[in-house]
This record gives sequence, structure tokens and C-alpha cells, in this order.
Amino acid sequence: MGFGRAAGRLVELGERQRRAQFEAAGSFPIASSLGQKMMARLLSVNVGLPRDLTWQGKTVHTAIWKVPVEGPRMVRRLNIDGDGQGDLAGHGGERRALFVYQIDSYRYWQNQLRRDDFTYGQFGENFTIEALSDAEVCIGDHYRIGGALFGVTQPRVTCYRIGIRMNEPEMPSLLVAHGRPGFYFRVLERALRIPALSAGWRSSFEALLTQERGDGATAGNAGLTPAPGPPPAWRGFRPLRVSRKARESSNVISLVLEPTDGRPIAAALPGQFVVLRLRPASDAPPLMRSYSLSGEPSAERYRVSVKREAHGAAGVYVDDELQVGDVVHASAARGSFTLRPGDRPVVLLSAGIGVTPVLAMLHALAAEASTREIWWLYGARSGREHPFAEETRMLLKALASSHSHIRYSSPDAEDRLNVDFDAAGRLNMRALQELNLPPDGDFYICGPPTFMSDLIAGRAALGVAPDRIHTESFGAGPSITLGIAASPRRLPHFPAGPPGLGALVSFARSGLNVRWGPTFHSLLELAEASDVPVRWSCRTGCATPVRPDLWRGRSATGPTRSMRRRTATC
Repeated sequence: MGFGRAAGRLVELGERQRRAQFEAAGSFPIASSLGQKMMARLLSVNVGLPRDLTWQGKTVHTAIWKVPVEGPRMVRRLNIDGDGQGDLAGHGGERRALFVYQIDSYRYWQNQLRRDDFTYGQFGENFTIEALSDAEVCIGDHYRIGGALFGVTQPRVTCYRIGIRMNEPEMPSLLVAHGRPGFYFRVLERALRIPALSAGWRSSFEALLTQERGDGATAGNAGLTPAPGPPPAWRGFRPLRVSRKARESSNVISLVLEPTDGRPIAAALPGQFVVLRLRPASDAPPLMRSYSLSGEPSAERYRVSVKREAHGAAGVYVDDELQVGDVVHASAARGSFTLRPGDRPVVLLSAGIGVTPVLAMLHALAAEASTREIWWLYGARSGREHPFAEETRMLLKALASSHSHIRYSSPDAEDRLNVDFDAAGRLNMRALQELNLPPDGDFYICGPPTFMSDLIAGRAALGVAPDRIHTESFGAGPSITLGIAASPRRLPHFPAGPPGLGALVSFARSGLNVRWGPTFHSLLELAEASDVPVRWSCRTGCATPVRPDLWRGRSATGPTRSMRRRTATC
């Protein structure tokens, strides 16, 4: 089959350098955690270090190429000597120290793909073995090989790089769909009682089980992201009339929206957002924009606040043309960036138009006359660009234990120190360290990506636990392109070539509306052609970190069990 010569393997395991003789030509006993004896064979030990390669005009850093090695190799806590991982965010670590793949799966893929060019390490595995199929191995199993102990931690994390290695783009999906992903070993020094699953995998499987017990309706990849909040009160869009329009600062306008039919709307959770469908022109495609609700919770009206950007079509339309009495179409409120109940201190930290969701939280706290310790921290350029200044002062005065700190990065001459603002400069980590914030509080952070990344990266300096940080980013976030070298970012634009004639695709955060065309096999490809920041992992819909909500209609996602080429779904 072209796998090369099977030779003996001497593997040293753990810091104590215990050795186990792996006889590739014969069989070695494996004692399972149940004390049962299994006969299996190690056929090859494969290693490879990360390297750069060119793929679709990008530089990919990957260690998917593995080659068989001869002689003794030390297996340590994180990998085998001579081996490495190119993307430590998605691969590697103590629970994924060794990847194991079975020779039976080699034979299966040779038949399915009609190929005979496989060599050991073809699937990026460290151990090529006979036996221990995916069907019989369980997460949490311990296997003793000689004097060493291995633990099965999770199935393989499939990503797009196995598609590159196999020259088969759909390989990540096929591995999962055909039940042959392989699995990871953890190297254990001795038989310890350890959790069988990491927290992430435990939540993933629990979500899948919950979904299986339900009605079968899905809206994304269950368990791969946090729950998106309670289900929306209605599907699609509902007509709402503009009952009031108010200027909050030189570049922020608020709209109060009420239902056209007089029926109540569901009160949103403080911090949630809605999507508005705006029509600046009857003969032009509608604009879809996400706006956080900025007012107090209400079943009678929603308030959204819109920033006018220099080249923002929606903001210009709202500021110049939309009038009281006009009708817009809105989604139900949604989102998981919401105020948590409890008695812990609350730190509301925002900049620019990122003030809107945390302002809704402040309204909710004031409405219930909360006795929690509340910190209001806000950064703006100047008083001219400081929305809701008087509104927040009144809300804070109504609270029993409130603190406020306002910073202007470029105050105007008429801005009054210690009246309009507390200090000049940016609201950054250095500024926060001067304020003696409560480290046991819940921190809600919203603003531009650079503002948020600075604060999140420095949260350890404040002594704040990671699970106390809650964030919402305004504007298109950075793309997740695992293993891809950074390159200069271009602003979103229409894809090259003639416009498509299909459905309208709206990238709401990037402010781009594009017609679908036959040249694109997935939304991912359309986004990349438009330079829209996009998040992906496997490129085939089986390991994506993104969970899009299904608002209306039905979705059919691959991959099929046939070997026909299918449209990518991530």
C-alpha cells in the first residue's frame, strides 16, 4: 500500500524517561482502564515541525506534514521530540499532545478516494496504529503501553489544513461525516484521576444531547459557542414607527420606535440589540444594520442610537432623511451580552458609541433601585462627542452606590475639567489601574476593537477573573483565520467581476450588501472576495467557531456521505 517499511519503535515517555518497547512487526499489549487486554500494533511514529506554505495567495503556518522516524523518541507532556504544532490556538496542548490515526481508516479512504499514494503521517497523525478504532475508543479511557499511561481526551479537531494536506478541500467534513476523525492522547506520568473532558468539549456534547432531545430545529452548530441568549420574541422583521428622534451629541441620533399595530413588543434584556432594515431608496437594496438598544427596558417601545460615520450610508440616512412617523422594520431583540443578576459590583466600561448597551444596563439598575456597587467608566474625544452625558448623571444620582469616571482624549476649550470630564487622555489600562476598581465585580466592556483588546489583555493586572469579563465589540471584529500569516487589511468592497443576480447578502457590521453569484461556493468565499473580516476554522462547516442564527426559512447543511463535491457551508 505504499506505507513504507514497518520498523520497531522505542519511545521514551514522561519526565521520568520511562521506556516502552513498541514492536511494529508484532503486537504489543494495551491494558485498558477496565483492566481488559487488547492486541494492537504501532505501525509508525511520525513527527513534523511547522513550516510556511502558500495557499490561495496566503501564507499558512502548519505542521500537518508528518514523516516516519526511526529509533528512540522522547514523548513529553506536550509532544514528541521533533514534532510541533503550527497553530497552538486550535491544536496542541497537554490534552492534545499526540494524535492517533488507524490503518483501517487509511484503507477506507484509499477505497473512497480511489488513491494509492498514502504514506505514514498522511493524516497528520503522530501514531499510526492498528486497532483502537474510533467506534470502540471512548473519551476518558486510559491505555497503558509498557510502563507509560496514555489517556484519550477528545476526537480530532478537524480544520482546513487536512484538506490542504490531502488535496481534498472537503476532507475536514468527510472525516466527521464518515465517523473516522481519529483521536488525541494525553501523556500521563502515572495513573491519576483526571477529568475525562475539558470544559469546552463537555459543553459541546451537552449541547448536542440537548438538541437531540428537542424538536430537531437548529440554528447553527450547537455547543461550539456560548448560547446566544433567549429565543427572539418573533421571527423575521416587524414594522415599527419612529415616534421620536433626538440628537444626543454631534454625531449620535436616537430613534424611539413603537409598533405600528399597537400590540406590545417583548421587553428586551438590558444589553441586547436589534437589526433594522432601512430603505433609503425604493429602487435600491435595503440596508441591514445592528443597533444596541439604549433605553430602559420596555414592552411599548425600543430606543436605538445611531452614530453618523463619515462614509456610513445608514447613519447618514437616519440623520438626514428618516423622520418621525416613518416606518422601519426591526428584528426582535437578541444577543447574549446582557446584565447578569446578583449582588456583585458592576463595572460598565465603554467608549464612543459602545456606550449604548451598557447605558441600557444602567437604566435597568436604576429602575430597580439597585444597591450594588456600580462603576460608570466612559471615554470620548470631547464633550461634543459625548452622548447621554446628562442622562447618565441623573441615573447615577438615583443609585445608592455609584462611581463615575469620564475621560476625553482631545477635550475642547469649553469642556470643563471635573465638571464635564474627570481627566484628559484615553480610557486605557493605565487609567483603570488608578481607580481601585473592585476585582470581584462583573465587568461589561463595549467599544471599538482596539479599545477592547487593550482592556481585555490587561485584565490580569486588575486581578479580574476571566469569567467576570463580558464584552461586545462594535464594528467588524478581527478575522479568525487560524494559521494564516497576517497581511495588510483592506476595507470591505464589492467583489471583483460582474455583480451577481442571486439573493442579497448583507454584511451588517461591515455595511456591505452584495448579490449572490454562481462563482461563490459558500458565504465564506463571498466574504473573502469582499475583504469582509470573517471567522472560520475548517472551511467546511464541521468545526467552525461561528454560530449564525437562523431567523427565517430553513437551512440544509452538508456534508453528505457521498464523495460528490458539495458546497461549503461555513
